[in-house]
Amino acid sequence: MNRTADFKQFRETYPEFHYHNYTIHETPEAVELEFYFEIPGLAEFHPQLRLKKKNLSLKSLDSTVVENLVFHIGLIELISYWKSSCAPRVIIHCGRLDADQIAWWKKLYFYGLGELFYTNGIMADIKSFMEISCADNAPRLEYSEITDPSEGYITLIGGGKDSIVTLETLPLDHERDYCMIVNPKSVTRTCAELAGFDDAHVIEISRTIDSELLRLNKDGFINGHTPFSTMLAFVSYFVAFLTGRKYIAVSNESSANESNVCDLKVNHQYSKSFEFEQDFDHYAAEYLKAPVQYFSFLRPLNELQIAKIFARLEKYHSVFKSCNVGSKGETWVWCGHCAKCLFAFIILAPYLYPEKLVPIFGKDLFTDETLLKTFKELCGKGANKPFDCVGTFEEVNFAISQTIENLQTAGKKLPFLLSWYAENCELVDTNEDLTARYNLENNLAPEQNAALRAEVFRNV
Repeated sequence: MNRTADFKQFRETYPEFHYHNYTIHETPEAVELEFYFEIPGLAEFHPQLRLKKKNLSLKSLDSTVVENLVFHIGLIELISYWKSSCAPRVIIHCGRLDADQIAWWKKLYFYGLGELFYTNGIMADIKSFMEISCADNAPRLEYSEITDPSEGYITLIGGGKDSIVTLETLPLDHERDYCMIVNPKSVTRTCAELAGFDDAHVIEISRTIDSELLRLNKDGFINGHTPFSTMLAFVSYFVAFLTGRKYIAVSNESSANESNVCDLKVNHQYSKSFEFEQDFDHYAAEYLKAPVQYFSFLRPLNELQIAKIFARLEKYHSVFKSCNVGSKGETWVWCGHCAKCLFAFIILAPYLYPEKLVPIFGKDLFTDETLLKTFKELCGKGANKPFDCVGTFEEVNFAISQTIENLQTAGKKLPFLLSWYAENCELVDTNEDLTARYNLENNLAPEQNAALRAEVFRNV
């Protein structure tokens, strides 16, 4: 798709995007945040976040720190609305950013929207795609650095195998620590329950998209992938401050660093990459100031290692879900047709196929001939890697080769996709075990490293 003409027209017709304000409202049941954005002459937007309170309260906290954190949540929320017209000027009225902050946000917005620009055929460059400025009357948010010691964890739950491995491997104290779920479903609530968290220690957040954005999408304005994991980073930082927790544990693996497009920095998972993790930690230390550390517990691992650990966690096998297509209804299901479903099937296959894996998905995806194009893309035989949260070509080819070897050793017939692979591709050498690796490019503390290493290498 080439939307260069639309991109230019929208920017000329709607040259400004305004971040006017935010509000913080505390009720007995919730902490409610609302943001006020505008594309003059086109639309006003009022997205909302609602945090169920449990035992949270703003009353005992430094209000200036709260204001600063909420202001920053607005800075990441705005990108979902800015992308409609890609206005060349973004004007902030409710806070002030210095030159380094502006540069940081421009980098995040640009690479976080890399997939959107690429799939829409938009030739944007990081210098000119937007200009960020603060209105003359924008307040400077003054606040003091918080030095009170914190403890414990906020662990994010997404419903997939990765966050489940973190829940089961990270040394958590269920009387002290919390897990956090955005737009909870029965799957994510069940995962929290199986991991040992009672209702009082599950922070549920409802995120509401303004209907005006949905209208613009239907009317043909620019739409596409945004860096959702960055929103999770800023919101979880806010939650960690509210609860007095020290660590935010997410579950992004080393595989998230790989680009989806050869020779271009276009990464569906940019906001899950180690580069973003490092950038966020630097920014938080300079400008957020609460004693909170954001890190990915699974950063040392690849997808194959995570799958190997998850294969042992049988109580979650009938519960977990990763399919984005199947998450849109009331009941979260595996659609069985998308790249995410096929990748999850492939990466678990060396350990669970076929007897335990097929019942999880409701069918044998390796027999589905309509998945051949996606299968080729996942193993590096297509134009690009699918734009989804999937593993590297190396991991996929290893998993496929190992599964083929397992079936051949057992004297079983290869299903369609594996037969195609055996006939058209060279099996990789599975003697170099990818599950014996450990990426040292991570931000784990010594006790976190020890816990993860013990789980990874217990059967290696």
